[in-house]
Amino acid sequence: MDEERALYIVRAGEAGAIERVLRDYSDKHRATFKFEPTDEDKRKKLCEGIFKVLVRDIPTTCQVSCLEVLRILSRDKKILVPVTTKENMQILLRLAKLNESDDSLEKVSEFPVIVESLKCLCNIVFNSQMAQQLSLELNLAAKLCNLLRKCKDRKFISDIKCFDLRLLFLLSLLHTDIRSQLRYELQGLPLLTQILESAFSIKWTDEYESAVDHNGPPLSPQETDCAIEALKALFNVTVDSWKVHKESDSHQFRVMAAVLRHCLLIVGPTEDKTEELHSNAVNLLSNVPVSCLDVLICPLTHEETAQEATTLDELPSDKTAEKETVLKNNTMVYNGMNMEAIHVLLSFMEKRIDKGSSYREGLTPVLSLLTECSRAHRNIRKFLKDQVLPPLRDVTNRPEVGSTVRNKLVRLMTHVDLGVKQIAAEFLFVLCKERVDSLLKYTGYGNAAGLLAARGLLAGGRGDNWYSEDEDTDTEEYKNAKPKEELLKPMGLKPDGTITPLEEALNQYSVIEETSSDTD
Repeated sequence: MDEERALYIVRAGEAGAIERVLRDYSDKHRATFKFEPTDEDKRKKLCEGIFKVLVRDIPTTCQVSCLEVLRILSRDKKILVPVTTKENMQILLRLAKLNESDDSLEKVSEFPVIVESLKCLCNIVFNSQMAQQLSLELNLAAKLCNLLRKCKDRKFISDIKCFDLRLLFLLSLLHTDIRSQLRYELQGLPLLTQILESAFSIKWTDEYESAVDHNGPPLSPQETDCAIEALKALFNVTVDSWKVHKESDSHQFRVMAAVLRHCLLIVGPTEDKTEELHSNAVNLLSNVPVSCLDVLICPLTHEETAQEATTLDELPSDKTAEKETVLKNNTMVYNGMNMEAIHVLLSFMEKRIDKGSSYREGLTPVLSLLTECSRAHRNIRKFLKDQVLPPLRDVTNRPEVGSTVRNKLVRLMTHVDLGVKQIAAEFLFVLCKERVDSLLKYTGYGNAAGLLAARGLLAGGRGDNWYSEDEDTDTEEYKNAKPKEELLKPMGLKPDGTITPLEEALNQYSVIEETSSDTD
């Protein structure tokens, strides 16, 4: 009945009546996402009628009402087939200011029309394969980038940027060709990075370092949403970067990584929004070539270095292990380097572990990122080792028992999800410089058996990667308990069927083979 009345007015009424009836329809169906199949034909005709109204010379308020109803109706995939035409798409592009190359977005009164048009395009492109094909034909990605360039430094039009970025994300998600176009032809990497810089109001203090005000206000909801959409679009643009990385791209990737470092050190308007922001930053960092992730840490300034030295001198002499890492003025410092961003990633990882669910989607990206950072960058690995695997003092409880980060990660080593337990074990193995004896010291043989078997290291040894030979000292507690650990070691069967240490069993089989060869 609502569609019949609206359709009648849209076909025969003047602009004021059309605006009123469509506003009523919009208010009633604002939260409608499932529609009655019996009214499908009426909704198709209403969509067609609205497009005919939109080409007329009508007031801005009437345009907004038309677009709001069109956005609601475009949630229904079935009605989009007959109305998704090139002509109708061009109507929406014109209203969204995507056709004009030199328009400077000066008419504030038009902003609601632009935003609603972009919202309609988001729904239609997402729900219609025909619209997706037309987007390629109409070169929609290039038009969206042009609109972004018009408004990248204009904070008061954040809604336009937000939905422009959302549509760009959808296009790059649905079409791999558009990812390549964005990356190379449209220079999407620097453009989207600049959008993030604007959203975060970044002030550079060095080539890859920005000033962070820990006492500053949180991001506004609009800035946060805009940043999240930009991060998601950048993820699609860079998803294959590790395959095609060129040396000439290093600077741009380092700039992006520095922006993401800044992102990790700021907060959104709510805790949930901060987590969503940081989660998307983690996903994007996973696409950055690992050689460019060195910008996540930075040397201290002369003033900060002097403060650190003072703090180190204040620590008791018996706290030698703890003297490596200090907290000064809310800054996590290790070996003369600012480790704030890495500490945020570590805290983010622990929160994801504590959630206890969706480990594959929520936990493995940050664990993989920390693993690769640790493997490639010595200072990051040493800092994380200090935080995750500090000198072993509790030798009475099993490694998986307790509430420390180490205990939580060790429990994951026997998780039912193969991918989760593999990356958790890999992370700890890398922190131990891929040395079997060091891994067993912190995790126990039973927990590490799966990784060691997969690597062919059940009898001991170390992995394939080279690590610096920095000192790994044992505490007095561990030295005293170490002899008792001989109770737990890899075992095998001797030729006579009795159990013996694995190495001895293998040696006996080798002797038998040699004897057999001599006999032959």
